[in-house]
Amino acid sequence: MAIRFHSEKIKFTPRNTAKLKRWISAVAKKEKHSIDHIEYVFCNDSFLLKLNQQFLDHDTLTDIITFDYSEGKRISGEICISLQRVKENAKKFGVGFETELHRVMIHGVLHLLGYRDKTKKEKEEIRKMEDRSLAMLV
Repeated sequence: MAIRFHSEKIKFTPRNTAKLKRWISAVAKKEKHSIDHIEYVFCNDSFLLKLNQQFLDHDTLTDIITFDYSEGKRISGEICISLQRVKENAKKFGVGFETELHRVMIHGVLHLLGYRDKTKKEKEEIRKMEDRSLAMLV
């Protein structure tokens, strides 16, 4: 199992990486999956916008893009997060930066676990799972 954190175009390392790794692993285990490899890439808006345009043909800013390489119950992928969007969204939703960062980080993991967010019902379900997962981060 490998969970790694690195940054592109910015300098950033999340706090308490060992704790975050245990938490992410616990969320996967609760969903009866194991982690093969997850690579978190923390970046700025322009880096993530280029990925969004290149791979998803979207010309919009976003807080996260998840590239899923999972096979069966072994999850694997790249989770790219714009810290500029996280900071803006934290203000917008009235939460701390770290709280919003953790929500976005686990949102990517939930995508690797098979959760989607295209429909209203899917969005409600993934939000519930984000809340349950955040409650596990102690």
